[in-house]
Amino acid sequence: MARALINVPKIAKVGEIIEIKTLVSHPMETGYRVGLGGEILPRDIIQTFVCTFNGAQIYRADFSPAVAANPYLTFHTMLSESGAFEFRWEGDNDFLLVETASITVE
Repeated sequence: MARALINVPKIAKVGEIIEIKTLVSHPMETGYRVGLGGEILPRDIIQTFVCTFNGAQIYRADFSPAVAANPYLTFHTMLSESGAFEFRWEGDNDFLLVETASITVE
């Protein structure tokens, strides 16, 4: 089971730029490596990451097999209202992980 670590400030001021950090545990197998028995290891990557705030997309990343295991992302945004973030990772083999975090904007 995949696990995500998310760092979002609990409180921000209107117009303040905040930093959001995410880390998801995932092996990110490229599909090009050879296993111990000589077989090609099947591809297993996260294909997309999307972050929304109150339903509006604020950040998106499309991954390729070149991305390392356990992808770490840092991005910034500015908010004008309190609300909830949704973090969504989707990938091969029906991989789906959704996490949420709330923030209060004063």
